[in-house]
Amino acid sequence: MNKIAFMCRRGPHGTSAGREGLDALLATSALTESLALFLIGDGILQLVREQQPQAILQRHYAPTFKLLELYDIEEVYVCADSLAERGLTVDDLLIPVECLSRADIRRQWGHCATHICF
Repeated sequence: MNKIAFMCRRGPHGTSAGREGLDALLATSALTESLALFLIGDGILQLVREQQPQAILQRHYAPTFKLLELYDIEEVYVCADSLAERGLTVDDLLIPVECLSRADIRRQWGHCATHICF
């Protein structure tokens, strides 16, 4: 079966791309189990614990990422370099992830037949 990759490169607030991408990922999981989520650049900020977007009048959708396991989305990759550049570690994130170098992210991305960026 062909794997579908979703890549998030934008921060969680300021645009609706993150929320809409997460919704699309969850909806796609009803059609296939062969999915992977990649978070790079500011996209990793979507998974940071204890966000308080209400202060800027944004909806707090980060807890929805906890549903990935329930939807059998087990491949969640985070760029180690992006974490380090922002002074974060995997312990700062809301869900368990696999932390990969940029080269390994590219390799895993290459194994996917379809690519969707948000």
